[in-house]
Amino acid sequence: MSSRGASVRDVGAVAVVVGLIALWSVPALAQTDTHVGTWVLNVANSKYNPGPPPKEQTTVIEAAGNGIKVATKGTDAAGKPTSTSYTANYDGKDNAVTGNPDWDMTSLKRVNASTVEFTRKKAGKVVQTATSVISSDGKTRTVTSTGVDAQGRKISNVSVYEKK
Repeated sequence: MSSRGASVRDVGAVAVVVGLIALWSVPALAQTDTHVGTWVLNVANSKYNPGPPPKEQTTVIEAAGNGIKVATKGTDAAGKPTSTSYTANYDGKDNAVTGNPDWDMTSLKRVNASTVEFTRKKAGKVVQTATSVISSDGKTRTVTSTGVDAQGRKISNVSVYEKK
């Protein structure tokens, strides 16, 4: 067998190994986003001004492309079901939001591995800004939101979530 035949086989083997490493790396990269997971609101540790807080809320965050897919379901203070969902990249561009009376667009910017900044809009106008921070142990997510709600009331909320 010639040395040329061996080198072609070697190149092919290297290509297969590189391809497998690339495939295995995609799920690993998705898992490095500290925001990914199921988060349950700890109402007792949260502060809602003007309030009242929701009775309960669960947020599921999944990796999606260069960003996240978010689905939040809960029960408001009056006992009515709530639901908000969107998919957004960490690129600062507006993305449609469904189900939320306070805002219909959001944009995300990653500050660092544990912090994301949100800009929330209603009918093209910025109505809220928020920051989501994951604790160093990865078990707590704290979302601080300021701005106005759908009724035009000023809000200043600190929502504390625990990873399920």
